[in-house]
Amino acid sequence: MPVALQLVIGLGNPGPRYAETRHNAGFWFIERLAAIQAVNFSRESKFQGEVARLRGAGFDCWLLKPGTFMNDSGGPVQSFMQYYNVPPEQALIAHDEVDFAPGTARLKRAGGHGGHNGLRDIIERAGSSEFQRLRLGVGHPGDRDAVVSYVLNRPTSAERELIDAAIGRALEVMPLVLAGELEKAMTELHGF
Repeated sequence: MPVALQLVIGLGNPGPRYAETRHNAGFWFIERLAAIQAVNFSRESKFQGEVARLRGAGFDCWLLKPGTFMNDSGGPVQSFMQYYNVPPEQALIAHDEVDFAPGTARLKRAGGHGGHNGLRDIIERAGSSEFQRLRLGVGHPGDRDAVVSYVLNRPTSAERELIDAAIGRALEVMPLVLAGELEKAMTELHGF
């Protein structure tokens, strides 16, 4: 029997300097999800971030935007999950993915951090890698030594359009994800 999602975490870096950078694709996703559901984020100092709550037929789910820098995302996530007793397998992390081209969105159940420092910190602090993932492709610069500066810069306008389109497709399957139907959501999303 499907178990509904309790928490969606969007990863990014705080502040206007980073708002439009590739590393903030997780923020872009979660902000659009909140807008579609007509909910607003509020700052919660005890979780070092911003939270919102989605309620609907078959789901009651929190949204969390850590207010720390990406590499320290684990603190806010761990605090929130402990406070609300959210098991990792009932949380989804939306994040940028350099191993996928812009325009790609993939859901995944659990797994390692794949070199993503935000995921690495969350996994270390939560003591689990059982989180569901929404990986949003932002492309790769072609040189692993250039990845940090690449993700901390803006995508081209063509890349941003592709990323936004992928976010739109991911949002279409979110009712399934929220209801705990990850496999069905994966089939739909990955069929695009």
